[in-house]
Amino acid sequence: MRSRSVNLHDLVRQRIAAVNQLEAILDAFWPGAKGLFSKATADIALSFLERYPTPASAKRLGEQRMASFLKKHSYGRRKPAELVAHLRAAPAGILDGAEAEARREAILAMVRVIRALNRSIKDLDHSIESQLDEHPDGKIFTSLPRSGRINAAQMLAEWGDCREAYDSSDAIAALAGVCPVTKQSGKYRSVTFHWACNKRLRNAITIFADSSRHSSPWAARIYNQALARGHDHPHAIRILARAWIRVIWRLKGAQTQLRHAAAS
Repeated sequence: MRSRSVNLHDLVRQRIAAVNQLEAILDAFWPGAKGLFSKATADIALSFLERYPTPASAKRLGEQRMASFLKKHSYGRRKPAELVAHLRAAPAGILDGAEAEARREAILAMVRVIRALNRSIKDLDHSIESQLDEHPDGKIFTSLPRSGRINAAQMLAEWGDCREAYDSSDAIAALAGVCPVTKQSGKYRSVTFHWACNKRLRNAITIFADSSRHSSPWAARIYNQALARGHDHPHAIRILARAWIRVIWRLKGAQTQLRHAAAS
């Protein structure tokens, strides 16, 4: 399960890089198409670029044709008139010539790459979720407030199966980079956090902690108390993440004892 979580992280990172490349091409060549839809990875945004990969191809695109295109792709979030106005308000871009043709091919190539990554990420999401249900600790992580199935799977994968590998919840907190470190030399004293850590675990546990405070009064109280002590938002989230690690540690310990009791 850990390797699948790592692969998902890598795929998402590759998709971000591909989207950045695509948007850089659009900035220079077809600025009207950038930001037309809310997400560059959405099917409607990719379908638009497949149908209108150049400013010239969309030159005669009016409200009626836009409405037809949106209906074909079952899209209704924004009105045709609003989208057409966005296109017309943008700079014209490169309409023709060898560079326009080269940019067209580059856009279509990037769309194919993003579509392939979308499919791979979706397939891996399903695989991770199915393994989460089968894992003995899966219910612990999915029961946490606003954990989300993918985020829960990432936390579980990075935490690992072997409880004996860590002698305390503080060891996990250090692994996740949310355990404070005090540095002192003479009269100088500072408190920082571990930056040499498992960054995937830190990312997963802090995303969960940030989400949890919106539905858990206990989590919100810990977060707000940290803010009241003068800590900024990232510091307060790390404090909350460390508190959640203690909770998860106890839950995993209790479940391990129940499994051993059932087996004896």
